Amino acid sequence: MSGDFILNREDWSLHRKGHIDQARHQEKVRESIRKNLPSIISEEALILNDGQKTVKVPIRSLEEYRIRYDFNKQKHIGQGDGDSKVGDVLGRELQPTPGKGQGGAGNEPGVDYFEAEVDIDEIETILFSDLCLPNMEQKAAPELETESYRFTDIRKKGLQSNIDRKRTLIEAYKRNAMRGNPGFFPVLPDDLRFKTWEIHHERHANAVVLAMMDTSGSMGNFEKYIARTFFFWMTRFLRTKYHAVQIVFIAHHTEAKEVTEEEFFTKGESGGTRCSSAYQLANDIIDQRYPPQDYNIYAFHFSDGDNLSTDNEPCVRLVSDLLNKTNQFGYGEIVRSHFSSTLMNAFRKIQNEKFSTVTIRDKTEVYSALKTFFRETGESK
Repeated sequence: MSGDFILNREDWSLHRKGHIDQARHQEKVRESIRKNLPSIISEEALILNDGQKTVKVPIRSLEEYRIRYDFNKQKHIGQGDGDSKVGDVLGRELQPTPGKGQGGAGNEPGVDYFEAEVDIDEIETILFSDLCLPNMEQKAAPELETESYRFTDIRKKGLQSNIDRKRTLIEAYKRNAMRGNPGFFPVLPDDLRFKTWEIHHERHANAVVLAMMDTSGSMGNFEKYIARTFFFWMTRFLRTKYHAVQIVFIAHHTEAKEVTEEEFFTKGESGGTRCSSAYQLANDIIDQRYPPQDYNIYAFHFSDGDNLSTDNEPCVRLVSDLLNKTNQFGYGEIVRSHFSSTLMNAFRKIQNEKFSTVTIRDKTEVYSALKTFFRETGESK
């Protein structure tokens, strides 16, 4: 019995085009976050809304390969002169860059950018990935447990965001080669491979962080905003990565006092500045509640450095006392000029590996302050 038959081969790769484009888009978003991280984390809207929102980041548009009109109107269409050999570079495409003001109207094409909304959790994942409490030691107090994710296996099913592209292409190549058509495409659903993870628990000795902020009259809106921005991300980092870390909030002008977290981030003060009052209170709190043999202790202080000149020497002495009790002490100075304060100059006398300082003149430098104070042990400053 004879009959007419129609053989049809469906290109299953077309069914995955949406997933492929989505994965490319997500990778572009992550790449843009990494490039713009110093600006993103200093966005005022994020700080004032307690982080419960999304943020927009600029993403360069994606284009498929296509034949494009030659705007330079070259005389020829691309043929060689006969003298070329394998490996010669015939020409490079000039990449247009985002427009910057040049004092007049331009006539060159630009690059298409659009804004993608990104949840703050995505930002935190990238920001916190290489931050940690440095110089952790085993202590006698109850242990602090941290949680991390480790990719340990490859499976045929999983989330599209966890697709293992290399393994997927290898599987596609092997299958196509077995059929006499070696190549990476088409990629069929059975070729897909996904990374899977397991939750890894690590136990560390307990930790406490003392956050000290200058709230005196010399701290203007910019200075207070920078200090609160740093402590905002520090608090989120600690509570995201360390489940049982304790944070003590200290605000000071000429006098220091322990305050609630809400007061620390919202309350304004005035008056003069005596930074030694904060250091003395930090020493007292440690002596009364957090013995160094039981806790990993960290202290961070932000100020504009406009300290009472006669108070600088007591500050150096009290910070030296704190360094004997803490795993790390970080001092951040917020100034708009190119000159250091007398307090910063006094701190240069301190020669201790556990003591770090940063100077912030622009809001994008908050990111570098986080990287400096929460770097892995042994990393260069």
